[in-house]
Amino acid sequence: MIIRLGYVAIALNLKNITSSSTVTFANYNKLKSEDEKLRKLKRVTFSNIEDLETILKYNIENNIHFYRLTSKLIPLSTHPEVAWNYEKYFSKELKAVGNLIKSSNMRLDAHPDQFNVINSVKDNVVEDTLRNLNHAVDLFDLMKYDDGKLVIHIGSSAGGKDESIHRFISNYKTFPKRIRERLILENDDKVFTVKDVLEICEVIKVPMVVDVHHHNCKNNGEKLKDLLPRIFSTWNSESLPPKIHFSTPKEGEIDRKHADYIDVNDFCRFLDLVKVNVDRDFDVMIEAKKKDQALFKLMNDLRKINYKCKFIDNSTIEI
Repeated sequence: MIIRLGYVAIALNLKNITSSSTVTFANYNKLKSEDEKLRKLKRVTFSNIEDLETILKYNIENNIHFYRLTSKLIPLSTHPEVAWNYEKYFSKELKAVGNLIKSSNMRLDAHPDQFNVINSVKDNVVEDTLRNLNHAVDLFDLMKYDDGKLVIHIGSSAGGKDESIHRFISNYKTFPKRIRERLILENDDKVFTVKDVLEICEVIKVPMVVDVHHHNCKNNGEKLKDLLPRIFSTWNSESLPPKIHFSTPKEGEIDRKHADYIDVNDFCRFLDLVKVNVDRDFDVMIEAKKKDQALFKLMNDLRKINYKCKFIDNSTIEI
């Protein structure tokens, strides 16, 4: 059983490097001419893509094979009042990013922001979500990266859980195939449990990512060990292995906030659980405040406690 660790967006070991620089609409509107506005958007986008390449090369140098792309790579790309053709100016650079990812066999996915709600009761929110998800797919297409996935929560609970689940499935079926085939569904920490999301995934036939921290915060007594085989089976038709999200609560067992680092003992207990109940390769997205530093600390902690695994490289173990 091979487990690869990944991290989210920012490499803290790289100083003054970020692929998430933004341009607010308010500041954009203050610029006097259309040319000035375009130059600003192009300048920030170029910087973001350049820094993304730096981060990806850092990942390659450090044998990190799993990474989450920022949702802020292209500023104001989906704002309804800012129609700018970033593809015209950056298709070559984005294709180069894709070549870097593919040539290194890195896994890259994205997690669109929480305001993207497929099952919202507000039509404008659903329309905005459709536009945002289309943009995320556009980026993967421009990178020519077919394995890129989009993680999303079920979303709204308006009208009760049963009605909102029905609304999610109904709305999902109206979304274009290019989005549907990229989606992964995740359980949340307030409403939709692992069991809820798993059942939806099995109905609409999309893979599921289980967030262990969210499950600990919100469950109805279900045990992960009983559901893991079904969860991992939702990945059977995918080219990549299943993935999970792992974080440590900042304060107390069910604190929803993420800690800086990962509790190695909790992580080992989860690995043992998977080994006994599934015994299948999978990837782990580390959701910790210290990003890449948390990944490296977790690997070092595994060595310190002499966890029963083989260390393959800086981010990969085999049990």
